[in-house]
Amino acid sequence: MHKTQFRGVIMLLAVAFIWGSSFVAQSVGMESVEAFTFNGIRTLMGAAVLLPFILIRDKLHDRKHGEPDPAAKRASNKKVLISGTILGVVLCGASNFQQFAFNYSTSGKIAFITAFYMLFVPIFGLILGKRVPAVTWGCVVMGTVGLYFLCIGPEGITGINRGDALTLVCAVIYAVHILLIEKLAPEVDSIKLSCTQFAVSGTISCILMFIFEKPSLPAIAACIVPLLYSGIMSCGFAYTFQIIGQKYTESTVASLLMCMESVFGVLCSAVLLKETLTGRETLGCVIMFAAIILSQVGEQITAKIKAKSGK
Repeated sequence: MHKTQFRGVIMLLAVAFIWGSSFVAQSVGMESVEAFTFNGIRTLMGAAVLLPFILIRDKLHDRKHGEPDPAAKRASNKKVLISGTILGVVLCGASNFQQFAFNYSTSGKIAFITAFYMLFVPIFGLILGKRVPAVTWGCVVMGTVGLYFLCIGPEGITGINRGDALTLVCAVIYAVHILLIEKLAPEVDSIKLSCTQFAVSGTISCILMFIFEKPSLPAIAACIVPLLYSGIMSCGFAYTFQIIGQKYTESTVASLLMCMESVFGVLCSAVLLKETLTGRETLGCVIMFAAIILSQVGEQITAKIKAKSGK
């Protein structure tokens, strides 16, 4: 397990904030268009935002350092295309399962169940032979308790409906996405990888949109603001920050950081929609932040113990 670095923590917290604030945009967008339409357009927007940056950056790099070796460039682009396609297919599945869940379940339940990817990541890590420190498991439990207080009211979950089941599938797929990024991101250009996964995910969603939905320009225009925010910020910036941030962050800790989107979602709702935090929700936020801090401190302590023992 590589050591988590401060820059990775900052980037993934930024990801959580953008995703949390974008959660409102996703809900509003579903009032005008259907799931494949919303996801297809916003992910293609994400790719469109990154493409000019990539072209300009590469051109400036070539001017300064000269043209790269053609064979090496082809090999690098091939690796980006393969890795980006894999991530794009996985991202398409996760985002669409979540988007469809809004048709059947409440926002609180969706937020809570989606964030269960922080529990699935270490479980899948064990299957892959990764060792997870005991303190990290404790933080996962703390985070789950915090999310419960934050997202679920005193009446509790009164039954699992179709939306809850869809969201649970989404959480499983997001956990796979996180683990795949940990594996694939260090080997390729992060921004090209992000752009490719958006292009693949958006293309698949748009194909499904024309097969299963009836998109219309007036409906799309009605939710253009949520689409722009979700596309540019949530896709274009946040998922790119995720790929870069995970280069410096262990996957289980990364999942804990990113599940803070639920906390930021509640805070953004309080500011933008004038909703107030209850004592129960505030307690959930405090427990979540405590889990994040302990995960960082615990990882450092574990690394020092291993270093002293020579393991």
